[in-house]
Amino acid sequence: MIDIDRIRADTPAASRLAYLHNAGAALMPTRVIAAMKGHIDLESEIGGYAAADRESDRLEAVYSSVARLLNAAPDEIALMENATVAWQMAFYALPFAKGDRILTAEAEYAANYVAFLQVARRTGAVIDVVPSDASGELDVGALERMIDTRVKLIAITWVPTNGGLVNPAAAVGKIARAHGIPYLLDACQAVGQMEVDVAAIGCDMLSATGRKFLRGPRGTGFLYVRRALLQQLEPPMIDHFAAPWVSRDTYQLRDDARRFETWENNYAARLGLGAAVDYALEIGLGPIEQRCRLLADRLRNGLATIRGVTIRDLGRTPGAIVSFTMDGCEANAIVSSAAAAGITIGASHPSSTRIDAELRALPPVVRASPHYYNTESEIDRLIDLLAGLAPR
Repeated sequence: MIDIDRIRADTPAASRLAYLHNAGAALMPTRVIAAMKGHIDLESEIGGYAAADRESDRLEAVYSSVARLLNAAPDEIALMENATVAWQMAFYALPFAKGDRILTAEAEYAANYVAFLQVARRTGAVIDVVPSDASGELDVGALERMIDTRVKLIAITWVPTNGGLVNPAAAVGKIARAHGIPYLLDACQAVGQMEVDVAAIGCDMLSATGRKFLRGPRGTGFLYVRRALLQQLEPPMIDHFAAPWVSRDTYQLRDDARRFETWENNYAARLGLGAAVDYALEIGLGPIEQRCRLLADRLRNGLATIRGVTIRDLGRTPGAIVSFTMDGCEANAIVSSAAAAGITIGASHPSSTRIDAELRALPPVVRASPHYYNTESEIDRLIDLLAGLAPR
């Protein structure tokens, strides 16, 4: 069981507003804030270099914490400034040539897809979109049928930015492993919301952020690269941390995933990320996932009773991102009305998931994303507000 009262006491803003925008940037626990503030204070007292030296053990422990979160090894983890950079460092390290195929999903995120487009333009590689099944999830059977010797990468978003969808990441992993195809998983909206086990999923690379359901600071993220693939990848950019300059004409890439990092970073934010990971692990990702789904299902059930509301979610077991529209009321107007009532939600534009949006003719949608620290009464407040906005 989750001690909601204690957790809400650790979340000061929870006493002032109903915060249901965790798919954007969640509220940080006081422990995370204290870790960052403490390090900034230390830097102000003794300088940045000395502060990093003094906190070297705690900074090193962040790798172990992230590894425990993913069921990985610390040497398979790189700490990055955000999830996009983490994903890009993995993707751009892969070699592509004319005719090579990249397989992705209909609900792929815009940041990833434009990278596919750039590489396709540069190299002549081909992007092939795996169709969805009747539930809206990536069609695993169709993926299997699309495999041939030209497929050089399978890259999907596990939990898209809207639509409530949870793609079958582990089923994709089985296919990728069976055919020896690298598998890059965007877990930006999954980490912190649900259990993530890279061994069970079978992904070779995984990227994630700190600021969303993990409840860490902005400007943090991480990359997992499976050790067996790691030695085959040369990052698209390096510095003397990633690849020490060992002689006049020679550099040597690090043996671990830190070959994707650079020398300079935000140590205060890293300590905040580590505190957020440890906080989630203490609560337990199993209980967190269960409560997230419970609250999201309560919201969907309430929305289904409101005239003019259309729930835009997909999948057999939707996650904690609830997307909907209301007849006669634009998404941004709903977000503003909720904010005036002390409820924080967000909106998602079709350009974030253009293929899915075009296939389903989606307008901008409202996005409400509850987390384990939310209460049933906060969910009901949003439902009541929307009922009052609904057309008569």
